[in-house]
Amino acid sequence: MKSPHVGWRRLVAALNYSRQGLMAAWRGEAAFRQEAVALALLVPLAAWLARTPVEFALLVGVWLLVMVVELLNSAIETVVDRIDPDFHPLAGRAKDMGSAAVLLALVGATIVWFAVIWERFA
Repeated sequence: MKSPHVGWRRLVAALNYSRQGLMAAWRGEAAFRQEAVALALLVPLAAWLARTPVEFALLVGVWLLVMVVELLNSAIETVVDRIDPDFHPLAGRAKDMGSAAVLLALVGATIVWFAVIWERFA
């Protein structure tokens, strides 16, 4: 069956699906809300800290990466819970790996922020 969404309608539909995903994450994921609030606070700080547009993009980009990884982690958890809400070692492993991915993204963002702050004030 061919999709009714072609051309610009496909783009509009994709943007709507993305909006729905962001709203679902906002409503259902406390970690995503916390990271979104942090982004709102960090963007002005990044504008003040950054000495170049590349530094600004790096500071904001690493935080957006944290949010992307959080969305993917939440998607994994949702699918695992949908398939079987009972505990299974493989389901636990998948959720733990998603959580570890978020942790690594946060560590990476922290390293970038500290490096820029160090460079700015050293």
